[in-house]
Amino acid sequence: MCGVNVICFQEAWTMPFAFCTREKLPWTEFAESAEAGLTTRFCQKLAKKHNMVVVSPILERDDVHGGTLWNTAVVISNSGSVLGKSRKNHIPRIGDFNESTYYMEGNTGHPVFQTQFGRIAVNICFGRHHPLNWLMYSLNGAEIIFNPSATTGELSESLWPIEARNAAIANHCFTCAINRVGTEYYLNAFTSGDGRNAHHDLGYFYGSSYVTAPDGSRTPGLSLCVTEVDLNLCRQVGDKWSFKMTGRYEMYAEELMKAVQPNFIPNIIKE
Repeated sequence: MCGVNVICFQEAWTMPFAFCTREKLPWTEFAESAEAGLTTRFCQKLAKKHNMVVVSPILERDDVHGGTLWNTAVVISNSGSVLGKSRKNHIPRIGDFNESTYYMEGNTGHPVFQTQFGRIAVNICFGRHHPLNWLMYSLNGAEIIFNPSATTGELSESLWPIEARNAAIANHCFTCAINRVGTEYYLNAFTSGDGRNAHHDLGYFYGSSYVTAPDGSRTPGLSLCVTEVDLNLCRQVGDKWSFKMTGRYEMYAEELMKAVQPNFIPNIIKE
């Protein structure tokens, strides 16, 4: 009804965000095939019916590789075909959020999907805290980077308005920060790594989804955000500021290769 061309749901939109309860069951029962699962087939029908690209973040079960679980975003074309998928690159280990119990770090790299409405990428949740993660999607040509998330007020609300906005500026692209809304209560109390007593919820998912343009302008934070974007701004702002053109990527790559070696010696000059 709003004339939307591309829609992205929140992280793991088909289920409660139960990856911090430490219970495998019943939560792993939500996992499904990215290519042929019920959710993907449902979204394929809607994408074709409404001429809309759908980004559907789900808990993926990879039966080809022993039933491995992944936190995955499926990208469905407005034609109804599955363009591909992007898996979550960074898994949090903070407070309640220790998701390594459930799924692995992604292995799909930084894919960008060419759609009728622009080149899009999906930087899932905790990846927004890693500037190089945004950069790699941008280097692969993304014009719009979606960040489907599930994050709570006590943990991250001070960071939320800043990170995706900074990424849009630094990478000459649009960014879409998407969060859950409300509180989800679990029958069995669970503990976390922050020393708190056992509790039944993760806190309040504060919503505040927003879109930022390459020039740093942004929408208000809303529970449901519909935005019209002008993709010409990606090139126009890039021509003005030239952040990507003036980036010293060869130098960064050379120094990063040294930094990840076990015998790395930091370049600190002393008297």
